[in-house]
Amino acid sequence: MIQLHEVSKQFEGRESVYNVSLTINQGSVYGLLGSNGAGKTTLLKILSGIYKPEKGEAYIDGEPVFENAAAKQKLFFLADTPGFLPQYNIKQMAAFYRRLFNSWDEERFNELGLILGIDPKVKLHKFSKGVQRQAAFWLALSCRPEVMILDEPMDGLDPVVRKKIKSILMEEVALREMTILISSHNLEEIEDLCDHVGILHKGRLLVEKELDELKSEFHKIQVAFKNQPPKELFDRLNVLQKEQRGSVISCIIKGEETAIEDVVNDFQPVLFDLLPLTLEEIFIHEMGDAGYAVKQILG
Repeated sequence: MIQLHEVSKQFEGRESVYNVSLTINQGSVYGLLGSNGAGKTTLLKILSGIYKPEKGEAYIDGEPVFENAAAKQKLFFLADTPGFLPQYNIKQMAAFYRRLFNSWDEERFNELGLILGIDPKVKLHKFSKGVQRQAAFWLALSCRPEVMILDEPMDGLDPVVRKKIKSILMEEVALREMTILISSHNLEEIEDLCDHVGILHKGRLLVEKELDELKSEFHKIQVAFKNQPPKELFDRLNVLQKEQRGSVISCIIKGEETAIEDVVNDFQPVLFDLLPLTLEEIFIHEMGDAGYAVKQILG
């Protein structure tokens, strides 16, 4: 289990993370979303024991992480830019991690080598960014961590490799109940992998919910009427966005599906479609409520 308790962190007097608390249960895959500069990487580094917060504490299985070698044995932080020792190949890096992690699994290392098909004798700096990223996953998963903390983990991977890595991660979650915390700007990726999400903005946690619950709160409707659309309909709904093309009106509504259906059906539309929103659409609207310019959100 991962826990953050009222964590705050400053850099040069500027608050990067402010009073953040969250709990991630064992075997969960948690997606951390946010605008650029929201404090996501800072939060990941606090959880990894790299940064010490000015206030609060980060815990793994009830143990504080900072300067705690036993707690750090349980986790692996895969940064947005994988770090390798200069001039090392994968076999040499494997020997390095074998000495660091008591949980190193040589059999798993060999299995993943066959799956990924990377030459372990080639120096890592000679590989492309995408192959280096695969190698980082190879080494990280061979350490058999209980917790993986991932910062933009799929950056530079082609679609085939992305699918392969996702499959391996989900296998680790299913078989070992490995816990994953993942930060990514690719919201489709988060939607595929995660069961819980948190949205961070200006160092504060705006939303933290189970993904299915969050998605159940937002809907897109398309309606049309024989005559002029009734104003009373939209007064009775929590309309976040509305546009009309010809006789068809499209709206994004916040509310429960059945309640929306009941209200719309009261006005006997000739066309009525109710559709779920994607995580990206929900994110944009939540960030809009926080006063963030939509065009700046994804970068």
